[in-house]
Amino acid sequence: MMAIYMPNQFTGNIIDVDLNNPAHAAAVLELLNLYACDPMGGGKPLSDHVVSSLIESLKSVPSYHGLLAVEGERFIGFATCFLGYSTFNAAPLLNIHDIAVHPDQRQRGIGKALMAAVDQLASRLDCYAVTLEVRADNPARRLYQNCGFKPGDLESEDWAFWKKTL
Repeated sequence: MMAIYMPNQFTGNIIDVDLNNPAHAAAVLELLNLYACDPMGGGKPLSDHVVSSLIESLKSVPSYHGLLAVEGERFIGFATCFLGYSTFNAAPLLNIHDIAVHPDQRQRGIGKALMAAVDQLASRLDCYAVTLEVRADNPARRLYQNCGFKPGDLESEDWAFWKKTL
């Protein structure tokens, strides 16, 4: 079988975020803001407070793990993950809190590369599982299913993600 050349396929790398690196910190903020402005991220830019405090705040969160997709000198995707723990499995798990690709770089395999890198990160951290939450109308659901995630069934599952804002 002959491989089909796809000129727009992602040819970059996925790297660990170093929040002490100004370029990484700026990329995290830029990509998160683009995601926040997207309908899947709420449709509003990050507040001035978030922009001014997020990086320093994340530096103090030991469970934070970030990944950046980079192609050439350009950062074009990111994943923000937090290490958690399952008492029912007596093992750590990795939660994907945010994952997004720059709007002008979508449909190039960057999301799939980020998801594979999250799996590798979870393996390095000896996690038993990777978790995420996703909106019902998010087109990325297909990617997540193709990467092995299974959606919960609201009719038969005993759990659902609930939120109380303080």
